[in-house]
Amino acid sequence: MPRFTVLAAWALVVLATACGSSPRPTLTAHPHAASTTTALPTTTTAPSRAQLSTVAQAAGPRVGVYDSPTATTPTRTLANPQPSGAPLVFLVRETHGDWLQVLLPVRPNGSSGWVKAAEVRLTQHDYRILIELGAHRITVSEGATVIDQEPIGVGTRDTPTPGGLYYTKELLQPPDPSGPYGPYAYGLSGFSDVLPNFAGGEGVIGIHGTNDPSALGHDVSHGCIRMSNAGITKLAHVLPLGVPVEIRA
Repeated sequence: MPRFTVLAAWALVVLATACGSSPRPTLTAHPHAASTTTALPTTTTAPSRAQLSTVAQAAGPRVGVYDSPTATTPTRTLANPQPSGAPLVFLVRETHGDWLQVLLPVRPNGSSGWVKAAEVRLTQHDYRILIELGAHRITVSEGATVIDQEPIGVGTRDTPTPGGLYYTKELLQPPDPSGPYGPYAYGLSGFSDVLPNFAGGEGVIGIHGTNDPSALGHDVSHGCIRMSNAGITKLAHVLPLGVPVEIRA
């Protein structure tokens, strides 16, 4: 996926995540969250199809979402860019002619819908993120190569991190890199199962840094995944948007 640029004044938003107990800072959409993907079609040696993920990025100011490829009216319309200023992206599950079934960044978790291929641009990459809640571990892979593996902080018993398959939908940059969210925060397509909202936001689950490394390896958050500042910085400079995030028990 090519780099995205938020023009003029970057959209300032409050990260609506179910994260720590600290007040939510105002965050800025990061202007280069994607720099290592390949536009379709690929023409050189590439990972096996099973390893590749296809990402659909909105080509216009909005994308209609339909219940099926035979539907004539969209059930919802999603705006591009997102409120954060990041481009609207989807993780593609399957294709059917001129239609794509995609995971949606909406409640309930795991929601999917159909979008018209003409309304998006497709790219592919071979990055994946695995979150193991019981082991308190994140593993980030590029194809068969592990590029980062480290301890994480996850949700508590009362505010657990929800399991399932999600994707990175936006990369945000807190104004204070030494604050509770660290230097970067990824917003995921998933939401807290127990918090319908959090501090005025929608309870979106995120992956971000921390100003308390001692919390890593423990159940400490309202549902977000905390990792080292060095680790999240590395990911922010490598990963595109639309990376699958599998969260296991």
